[in-house]
Amino acid sequence: MKDRILSAILIVTTVAGCSDVNSQKKRTSEEKRLTATSYFSGFDLAHDTYNAISAASDGKIYYVLSSQPYNVAGQIHVYDPQADTTRFLADLTEICGEKDKKVIAQGKSHVRFYESGGKLYFSTHVGYYEMIDGMERLPVTAPDGYGLYTGGHFLAYDLGTGKFEDLGLAPHGEGVLTMTMDTVRKQIYAITWPKGYFVHYDVNSGEMKDLGLVSANGENGKIGEDYRVLCRSIFVDPRDGLVYYSTAEGDIMCYDPEGGTIEKLEDVDLRLDYFGSYDPTGAGSMGYNWRAIVWYPKEEVAYGVHGNSGYLFKFDPKKRNVEIVERITSEPSRKSGMYDQFSYGYLGFDLGNDRETLYYLTGGPIYEDGKRVKGKDKISMGAARGLENLHLITYHIPTGQYIDHGPVFYEDGSRPTYVNSIALDKDGNVYTLARFEHEGKLVEDLVKIPDPFEK
Repeated sequence: MKDRILSAILIVTTVAGCSDVNSQKKRTSEEKRLTATSYFSGFDLAHDTYNAISAASDGKIYYVLSSQPYNVAGQIHVYDPQADTTRFLADLTEICGEKDKKVIAQGKSHVRFYESGGKLYFSTHVGYYEMIDGMERLPVTAPDGYGLYTGGHFLAYDLGTGKFEDLGLAPHGEGVLTMTMDTVRKQIYAITWPKGYFVHYDVNSGEMKDLGLVSANGENGKIGEDYRVLCRSIFVDPRDGLVYYSTAEGDIMCYDPEGGTIEKLEDVDLRLDYFGSYDPTGAGSMGYNWRAIVWYPKEEVAYGVHGNSGYLFKFDPKKRNVEIVERITSEPSRKSGMYDQFSYGYLGFDLGNDRETLYYLTGGPIYEDGKRVKGKDKISMGAARGLENLHLITYHIPTGQYIDHGPVFYEDGSRPTYVNSIALDKDGNVYTLARFEHEGKLVEDLVKIPDPFEK
């Protein structure tokens, strides 16, 4: 059993107010607080991870811990809620068949796990970068004694046998930044990094299609010219299998797997005043892209969140309509009227077990002596402008009920930071990957937040 760092405590005080969700009483943000449990999985090089955590049908939580060094791969682990233990499963470079090739490591996974036919499907990404023109880029100069990155791999893990399978390599030596899967038709769709090629992989036939660049020269372009931040979330309409993604310009793109074509939807876009005003050729935000988006079966629409502004919206692919729903930033953020410190927005966004409540891990301002702690006004690279609190938000779609369950802290009072992932177990506990200190060293590892509706 791995070391458990902190014990879980849920501190809840209720005030008057009704809820249609599990009879939870609404409370003010000042009276609420969630205390999380952090787990050290045994990898002391674990670095910031995006997505890369999911619950599977076996009740366990699967996650990838990322790595930055060129010669150290990311690691796959699994957490068993019943036994309350974590277990190492595999080294990414090894399962990609590159253990002895001495090439830049498969440093991380940037995508969730998708389950189909008893297997979990996911992909790999590069974790080691080269600074070129002041930006983190895919290395073009290999470290001494090593070859360049070979490209991201599409992988499968058999839940029954515990065996991994290498399905294929992404084109052009790029990592896999964004991925989704049509789990019924067994089709995988992805966007690579840094240039941004759209890839279609057919699990049934093993065929890999390269559909070309999705947006100018992607994140390999020159800022102010052909640079475009790439979409981090794709969804499939299960009714017809069509695939949708966004661009920094605010266009909504549709891929038809049958025809093999990509089209821009001409009568709808994301260039909404509520989202703000952006230069698509600039860095430091997601532009007009949606940050995260999920399919909502009961209405047959997709619900998404715009990163920088924190607005929840719904997109109807048939009607080709985008409608603003609510601002689902934290309660302190809503009151301040300001953007959060993480300018890209947050990837910890998903439907809960009831399939009608959205769960969202987002930022909240820190106040000292009654004043909001301000970060940098503008950044040229990355997304974090300053320190913030982590808040857990739920939004019940049928009733429109928004609840900020309060800031999340570890037992010692420190804050989970760099949170961009989410998963829920069968009991409603929330999991993510966040930074915390272990034996004097900062790592990013598994964090468990108790069910916010637990009485």
